[in-house]
Amino acid sequence: MASMKERMLAGELYIADDPEIIADLDRAARLTERFNTSSADDPAGRLAALRELLGSVGEDTWVRPPFYCDYGWQTHIGPRSFVNFNAVFLDVARITIGADVQVGPNVQLLTATHPVEPEARRAKWEAAKPITIGDNVWLGGGAIVLAGVTIGENTVVGAGAVVTRDLPANVVALGNPARPVRTLEQPT
Repeated sequence: MASMKERMLAGELYIADDPEIIADLDRAARLTERFNTSSADDPAGRLAALRELLGSVGEDTWVRPPFYCDYGWQTHIGPRSFVNFNAVFLDVARITIGADVQVGPNVQLLTATHPVEPEARRAKWEAAKPITIGDNVWLGGGAIVLAGVTIGENTVVGAGAVVTRDLPANVVALGNPARPVRTLEQPT
């Protein structure tokens, strides 16, 4: 029988009160606190805390505190990306952010899901689906990306948009739910 953490990692329903899961949450809470309270006068220390917290951080990537996540090691950020203030990454499943991505303030990447059925939800079952953000994407301030979504390269998601389904590459998407409203020209 699979442990609750194994079920979580497989994208199956699980209950989060498993000691192994709680240990991972506690680790992330300590490292997130260290990152968020690090001195602006110590950028090397701040980066070291971030690298210890997250699964991977690309070269020349910058994350501005405060930053919040569930586990940290499930989040991977590519090179030359920027994450602005107050990002919330519920990384119950893997979050993959490509190279040269711009994440506005108050953006939420939410991999966690819960059953629609009331009894299963009352029993504390939950699950998660991964989020993938392609290279050179811009997520405008306050955008929310829901579980299981992939956003194609070069796409721009407008401020306040709620991304409920995959978005193709090279579009501008707006609204709730986010929908492509314009195709971007390809560089020559």
